[in-house]
Amino acid sequence: MTDAQETAADSSLRTTGGAPPDDGGATAAGAPVPLLEPREGIPPVVADADALADVIAAFGAGRGPVAVDAERASGYRYGQRAYLVQLRREGAGTALIDPVACPDLSGLGTALAGTEWVLHAATQDLPCLREIGMLPTRLFDTELAGRLAGFPRVGLGAMVENVLGFVLEKGHSAVDWSSRPLPEPWLRYAALDVELLVDLRDALEKELDRQGKLEWALQEFGAIAAAPPAEPRKDPWRRTSGMHKVRRRRQLAVVRELWETRDRIAQKRDVSPGKVLSDTAIVEAALALPGTVQALTALNGYGHRMGRRQLEQWQAAVDRARALPEAQLPQPGQSVAGPPPPRAWADKDPAAAARLSAARAAVSALAEQLNMPQENLISPDTVRRVCWEPPRPADPTTVTTALTALGARPWQVDLVTPALLKALTIPPPPTP
Repeated sequence: MTDAQETAADSSLRTTGGAPPDDGGATAAGAPVPLLEPREGIPPVVADADALADVIAAFGAGRGPVAVDAERASGYRYGQRAYLVQLRREGAGTALIDPVACPDLSGLGTALAGTEWVLHAATQDLPCLREIGMLPTRLFDTELAGRLAGFPRVGLGAMVENVLGFVLEKGHSAVDWSSRPLPEPWLRYAALDVELLVDLRDALEKELDRQGKLEWALQEFGAIAAAPPAEPRKDPWRRTSGMHKVRRRRQLAVVRELWETRDRIAQKRDVSPGKVLSDTAIVEAALALPGTVQALTALNGYGHRMGRRQLEQWQAAVDRARALPEAQLPQPGQSVAGPPPPRAWADKDPAAAARLSAARAAVSALAEQLNMPQENLISPDTVRRVCWEPPRPADPTTVTTALTALGARPWQVDLVTPALLKALTIPPPPTP
């Protein structure tokens, strides 16, 4: 392509959203190109059975990988359900599907069985896609690929700009996608999110192959696709923001009662729990232990805008916690399986603390050498567990077995075993 042709193509892309030029997205001057319109325009939203059947047929007959994305209404609605699903595949174009009007997309999932799905940050979207009957057997995660390849910024916009040379407008990522009808600018944004996802996948595959990391990435993608649904979190109320201020068991009971009451109300009203009562207000009440509605009203988060009925329901939760017998009060700290927090290791087991320090240093050095984040080289929790209860005798076979049992992939085991083995066999520190 000549400079004149390249300039003309770039101009067309800015104004019409045409296909990316063959030689990348940069202009003749090297500046990224704003991608303003999907190449076939904004498709109509699929919101009935007939339109969904047409999409299923088109995408089932399409070619190559399928780009998939989902928009949620975090901060607005209860839970993490999908409120828009976007797909793009060669031969089928782009589809925008309303999962509120079409809540069962298992037919689409069946039509795409065996097809590689391309997602960005797959673990964020897979739970809500699973709820509507869509689950891949093969996938390519462009965010994870960027991490393994050593890109410093792995958001979709940054990756598309750095790898393909196009600028995506990301201004609608945090809007209320449960709104109906969805405004045209939001639909344009949603369609553009899958416009170049397969192109990004192809470029990252080449880069991973060039670095000798493609097999590593494929093992990671396979593990994500095969992972079962996450187990429900134990004692989710303990994740209330500001919990570090709450020390006494009676106060912990107030947090639990208020959190659980808020959660029931939020689920019934289908709104984000934070819109019902803030974490700050929960912690304030736990610390103050108010005995009356009047005392509760004086606390932050329970001001004059809150109605009498609402105040009474929060005070009732506080009263239930105040009335609990000692035996039913929650214990401080969350009981978790596995080793204690690393800060306590030096006192509990100095030898384990020395192993962990050496292992962390070795993993950090190896990750820097490989140009990837430490947590992608090996899970920090895996390192802690192996260092706290090292296999005996510590040799390549036992360390390999321990890492595999903890879920490490073969490529991780091969790379990390020598470093961990050295850390596990360091002499214990002298006894004071």
